[in-house]
Amino acid sequence: MSIRLTDQKIVPHLWYDKEAKEVAEFYASLFPDSNITNVTTLQNTPSGDSEIVSFEIWGQKFMAISAGPYFKINPSVSFMINFDPSRDKDARERIDEIWNKLSDGGTALMPLDKYPFSERYGWIQDKYGLTWQLILTNPDGEERPTIIPSILFVGNVCGKTEEAIDFYLSVFKNSRQGFTARYPKGMEPDKEGTIMFADFMLENQWFAAMDSAHEHRFSFNEATSFMVYCDTQDEIDYYWEKLSAVPEAEQCGWLKDKYGLSWQIVPREMDEMLSKGTPEQIASVTKAFLNMKKFDLEELRRAYKR
Repeated sequence: MSIRLTDQKIVPHLWYDKEAKEVAEFYASLFPDSNITNVTTLQNTPSGDSEIVSFEIWGQKFMAISAGPYFKINPSVSFMINFDPSRDKDARERIDEIWNKLSDGGTALMPLDKYPFSERYGWIQDKYGLTWQLILTNPDGEERPTIIPSILFVGNVCGKTEEAIDFYLSVFKNSRQGFTARYPKGMEPDKEGTIMFADFMLENQWFAAMDSAHEHRFSFNEATSFMVYCDTQDEIDYYWEKLSAVPEAEQCGWLKDKYGLSWQIVPREMDEMLSKGTPEQIASVTKAFLNMKKFDLEELRRAYKR
């Protein structure tokens, strides 16, 4: 029913005040093939005790953190869910069922209805602030995964979607352009030729992106970021050098690119350290990484072995 990402290199990361575990439990109850895989508490961080929750939605990995009320999730990054009748005979019923559950305490940004591009589509912000685009699809061509992160370029980066996609394709390996649809004439304020919808693959994972010249009271922030798992220090150095464009945003593996989108460049080993270490090892690793901007893998290993 879905393309399963067995070796997912890029993992969406969600920042909450205190609700990370509650959120993960909600999504695990909502979607098929979903579950919480790990919960770790980091003690004595600048946000106090922070809970990190790893979970899967429809077989795809996510991570969330409870780390204080510093960033608020907004619709600049949403998640498209493809309900494909060619893969699931109950797709139409399932899209309605999940829409109804997301509607509980949520807000419809575009009502679930028939549109020129889909027999059934809706865009909704759930009660935790995360936005979802539910779409009934029946692709004739290449199969797409069930869940695709969708990046909305607004405000001062509106019109830069095509440039950004080209940039990301140049940075990440196993990458290629997918489908592209441009705004036609007469769609003001959207400018003719800018990106109405495009999808693209980075590290064998699909993403979508689009421009919107309408007035939006939000922009990219740290509440939604993308973790890039690295196996070596050379790999960490490579992504850091290619992506980081805002020096003051560099902290604990976090960076912002030239479009304002947040990434975390993290060693894959760190997941093992934080999920399988003793409380003393976790505390030692946490103390070490809190002093870092770009992660130093050898220093993290030494902290783990102390």
